[in-house]
Amino acid sequence: MARTQLNFAAAPQAVPALRPPRVARSAPKWRLGALGFGYIAALADALAIIAAALATTLLRIALFGGGLDGLRTGFDIGLVVAVLVVLAELHNGGYAPARYAYKSGQFARTFPLWNLTALGALALGVAMRADGGYPRGGLALFYLLGLASLALTRRAIAEGLSALLSRGLAPRRRVAMVGFEDAIAELPAGVDNDGAEVVCHFALRESESFFLEDLKLAVAAIRLHRPDDVIVALPWSRADLVDTCVAALTKLPIAVHLGLGGPLNGLSRVEIAEVGAVRGLTVTRRPLGALQLFEKRAFDLVVAATALALLSPLLLAVAALIRLDGPGPILFRQKRYGLNQEPFRIFKFRTMRALDDGAVVRQATRADARITRLGAHLRRLSIDELPQLLNVLIGDMSIVGPRPHALAHDQLYVEKLARYARRHNVRPGITGWAQVRGHRGEITDDSAMLARLDHDLYYVDNWSLWLDLKIVAMTALSRRAHANAY
Repeated sequence: MARTQLNFAAAPQAVPALRPPRVARSAPKWRLGALGFGYIAALADALAIIAAALATTLLRIALFGGGLDGLRTGFDIGLVVAVLVVLAELHNGGYAPARYAYKSGQFARTFPLWNLTALGALALGVAMRADGGYPRGGLALFYLLGLASLALTRRAIAEGLSALLSRGLAPRRRVAMVGFEDAIAELPAGVDNDGAEVVCHFALRESESFFLEDLKLAVAAIRLHRPDDVIVALPWSRADLVDTCVAALTKLPIAVHLGLGGPLNGLSRVEIAEVGAVRGLTVTRRPLGALQLFEKRAFDLVVAATALALLSPLLLAVAALIRLDGPGPILFRQKRYGLNQEPFRIFKFRTMRALDDGAVVRQATRADARITRLGAHLRRLSIDELPQLLNVLIGDMSIVGPRPHALAHDQLYVEKLARYARRHNVRPGITGWAQVRGHRGEITDDSAMLARLDHDLYYVDNWSLWLDLKIVAMTALSRRAHANAY
């Protein structure tokens, strides 16, 4: 649909009567609405889970024998879990088309939901002996097949929604913008993405004598265009104009939103919250909630303990080689900042002849003369970082998180970069999102640190157990994660 733009920057003049926009003759007669999409997405989730349960039962019968009577038990388990998953998503608004806007994020969205609902239901069934004799191995296989089936189904739904939107078979959310022209220009680009489109915007003159006249015309035009949402782009400092504009727009059967202008545009999450009796705008939140802290700590303990048990022969061999390689301690300990900028001692295998830990710490560079011959191999393979598994068990570090820097470097960049201190809102990690994306090694200029900081803050703001698993896998398998290891 063609966009309508009314600009009243010039003197008032006669404006032709606005008529409701006509639908082109070539437009599809049938379109999938948001409610219909929600039904299809919910049904697809349920069928995917039940299909995974039946497939698990058939596979068990094929491998270990047994009659087809077990299909009834498998169906019942799948149905219970499917109902719980669908109810949880309905409660969280998970079947809105906007949740399927990003095709690549469906697994990350599915993983925590599946853990909380499916595993909880299975654990309850086992505890109450309501599994009908279903073997524990079958339940574990159902967990894996169900997760894969649900994630793939959601990816397919997202692909289908994208195809429908491109063909005009699914309605985009229609958005109108009202406000000062410069304030509208400050709003972030990209409203036309993710199933939304701007159908019209109206620039209001700031002069009080013209503001009410322009607003009445804008309200009349919006009533004719019938958008789903209106974004008000006015400076929040002009509370009188914001109140007047909102009061006029609330008379229309549409959703009204106050646009975030200026510095608020850069915030990743903004929401209204109640703290006691006070309502306020939340611009930052705790990086991890209580349940997320428990999940991450449990993940850290399991991975660190398992890795130490499996790698203990390698760790002992490396310690012996360092002792034979020359004088000096086996472990290098250096003070770093951790969670909430609390200092701790990090453990690493000694790879240098120098043991800097003061106000001046020189970064390691390529072909650094301070690095020992054995240390060069340890650093290239990142084996020197393995003693930090002890830091994870102690609780100073996590398996995944922003890499901790020497105190001298931290103090330098805290002064230079306003956002830098936010890296310390989670525990530092042995590996991190910045490292697996190739941002490791020597910091040669501020732009290199900014790139690393952007990745670290993305991790802080978007943590999930799935993201931790992804980073661990990339650390082990991706060459990019070790590109600048020296």
